[in-house]
Amino acid sequence: MKKILLIIGLLGSVAQAQELDKEKEKAAKIATNFTWEGNKELSESNFVNAEANYRKAISQNAANSIAPYNLGNAYYQNETYSEAFGRFKQAGENATNKADKHRAYHNMGNVFMKNKEYQKAVDAYKEALRNDPTDEETRYNLALAKEMLKKEQEQQQNDQNQDDNKDQDDQKDQDQNQDQDQDKKDGDNKEDNKGGEDEQDQNKDEGDQEDKGDEKQEENKEGEGDNENEQDDIPNTDDQPQQQPRPNQLSPQQIKNLLEAMQNEEKKVQEKIDAQKVKGAKIKNEKDW
Repeated sequence: MKKILLIIGLLGSVAQAQELDKEKEKAAKIATNFTWEGNKELSESNFVNAEANYRKAISQNAANSIAPYNLGNAYYQNETYSEAFGRFKQAGENATNKADKHRAYHNMGNVFMKNKEYQKAVDAYKEALRNDPTDEETRYNLALAKEMLKKEQEQQQNDQNQDDNKDQDDQKDQDQNQDQDQDKKDGDNKEDNKGGEDEQDQNKDEGDQEDKGDEKQEENKEGEGDNENEQDDIPNTDDQPQQQPRPNQLSPQQIKNLLEAMQNEEKKVQEKIDAQKVKGAKIKNEKDW
């Protein structure tokens, strides 16, 4: 009895598997038809209908690699590169043979080249060549991607050097400006100090001039006092007005009076000497002035 039940179960599983296979085969046929319709619409430049048919094909058979690959080509031709890359990636993941994988990665490399992502393009082309080393077009694209990557790196290096030089120039200009500001500040301080010293020198000169003025006033005062004393010693013998003398100089009248007074004094002295002598003639003292 158990053997009979086991046989019935096996027969049921086989029948179910066969049914699933029939459904998959049917879905694959439908997907193929939609893919064919999409190719036709795309050849007629009817992108909208082509896209719709490719999407239907993918929904019927998600494991299909042809429909997403062709849809990726449609997006690529329409310059919708981000959508194209997504479909090429899907085709590469669904591909069951190296030829399909090669085509998918080759086109992924083309998308990266359009986006100027050269390092990613190099990696995609290398993966394509792993699946088909004989494809000369892929090999050429790989060489081109490497050359573009090299130029990009050189340009980046040049830009970096220019930025570094600019930073150095900016720093140099900043240092020069700081030096100029410091020199100007030092110059201003020097001028202020010089102004203070000049003011001190000026005050000193004014003080010296005041001291000299005081000394001159003292000298004039002393000179006036001497003149007054000399005038007091000279007797005035007549009532005639005397000529006003210049500083430190006697008038002619004062000189005359001074001579007469000296002669009178000498006369008195001589008389006293003569009176004391017993003998001797009287001597008249005469001076040639």
